[in-house]
Amino acid sequence: MTSSVFADERLLFTPETPTRDAIPTIFAFPNEYTVGITSLGYQVVWASLAMRTDVQVSRLFTDIQESLPREPELLGFSLSWELDYVNILNILESLDIPIRANNRTDSHPLVFGGGPVLTANPEPFADFFDVILLGDGEDLLGNLIAAYKQIRNADRTTKLTALAQVPGIYIPSLYVVEYHELDGAIASIQPISPDIPPVVQKQTYRGNVLSASTVVTQRAAWENIYMVEVVRSCPEMCRFCLASYLTLPFRTASLENSLIPAIEKGLKVTKRLGLLGASVTQHPEFTELLNYINQSQYDDVRLSIASVRTNTVTQELAHTLAQRGTRSLTIAVESGSEHVRQIINKKLYNGEIIEAAANAKAGGLTGLKLYGMVGIPGESEEDLDATVTMMQQVKKAAPGLRLTLGCSTFVPKSHTPFQWFGVNKHAQKRLQFLQKKLKSQGIDYRPESYNWSIIQALLSRGDRRLSKLLELTRNFGDSLGSYKRSFKELKGQIPSLDFYVHSNWKTDIILPWNHLQGPLPQSTLIKHLADATQVRKMQGSRGETPYMNKEY
Repeated sequence: MTSSVFADERLLFTPETPTRDAIPTIFAFPNEYTVGITSLGYQVVWASLAMRTDVQVSRLFTDIQESLPREPELLGFSLSWELDYVNILNILESLDIPIRANNRTDSHPLVFGGGPVLTANPEPFADFFDVILLGDGEDLLGNLIAAYKQIRNADRTTKLTALAQVPGIYIPSLYVVEYHELDGAIASIQPISPDIPPVVQKQTYRGNVLSASTVVTQRAAWENIYMVEVVRSCPEMCRFCLASYLTLPFRTASLENSLIPAIEKGLKVTKRLGLLGASVTQHPEFTELLNYINQSQYDDVRLSIASVRTNTVTQELAHTLAQRGTRSLTIAVESGSEHVRQIINKKLYNGEIIEAAANAKAGGLTGLKLYGMVGIPGESEEDLDATVTMMQQVKKAAPGLRLTLGCSTFVPKSHTPFQWFGVNKHAQKRLQFLQKKLKSQGIDYRPESYNWSIIQALLSRGDRRLSKLLELTRNFGDSLGSYKRSFKELKGQIPSLDFYVHSNWKTDIILPWNHLQGPLPQSTLIKHLADATQVRKMQGSRGETPYMNKEY
């Protein structure tokens, strides 16, 4: 079974033959192969390691694996989804590696991790990792290997101390976190010695050649797709959005040096092309890119585009997608309320949403999926009514177009201006309100689980005390009830669920990630928060509790 899965892969790179003294490395994805091999980040890092002669890399997924080294020196994880942490613990146990870093000895590999989850806030998982890579892998990965080779034969403590000197490499065990109380706020985060950097800076790749698939397979979640990263980050900077703030600045792939060569390479092995990025249609040469794909030799290519900015949905774009096998398009509108969109800095008007729907239908698409959100700070019941009204207007403007509204709950994310806000306790009722109103309108409404949003918020704003909770939760069965049971068992030892999830934190609180510097300084995030608060003040409180009204 395993060999046949890997045999189906069509590689777009040439692996190197490792030298005799190459570093034996396992690179794992904590989910099944079909999920992991669809992750562009995982693909690119694996290929980068496989193209080195000084590394012997084997892949490991939860269901299949390549032949693993008997004594690996490095074990890496790419973490794209918070709840996959359970599989990381399972994999460590299966390899006879202690779950907690402080229980590992010189005989164990260094366990490193990267990816969006760990770059955003690694603290809930910090005790499980020896090394965490913060930021873009293009430079970080090579710097990690180069530094490791220098201290390869040293003891574990020496290795970790040396790696801590590399920009973007975070060694959690070299930092001490103190608390006002066991179940209280953080009092300080300090390195254990003066030679450890007090702040670790996220690393940003600033080149104009972005990522593209290194492997194509029919066993991927998106069968036989070849993915090309068109843009990185997003210029809109919606104030809740991790995908924008954490990955700043907005970068675009060069049409001539990155996009066209990548597309030509990929379409030699498949006829399915995916253009990736948080705001693909805002690439300055997007029209030229579409014109290139519209050439007659690509008539049989199926084209998919990630979520696009609403006011860039033209009839021409819709027609191109329809001609290339796409039936529907996805746009993020967040809310039907202009008031809410001003608070979050979503520069979008209802007229543009309606026009996008009309253009989608006129261009030949059969469906339009809109992404919305409830529980945004400052939102009122009137704003929910505005969302219902907007969906009615969209349906009227594009009769026959299949409309879907996917709706999530606002979850605070680190390194964004809204990191100090908690989850609205009324959000679940608001999701249900929209369901009741939209069902009668014949609109396909798909709310995300409120309860899992709570867990996501817990991990988004958690500190390293949560490692106890995560271990317990896993032992209790990894269900929603397991989290409640774990909090009950740890009462008095860690803060409450309410503190992590629902509380509005004051801006002078020491955040769990205070020692990990993102693209923007905290002073800038506070200014952006003040701008959002000012919008709300200008439009009236609408019965909401004032911001920042609780002290912790």
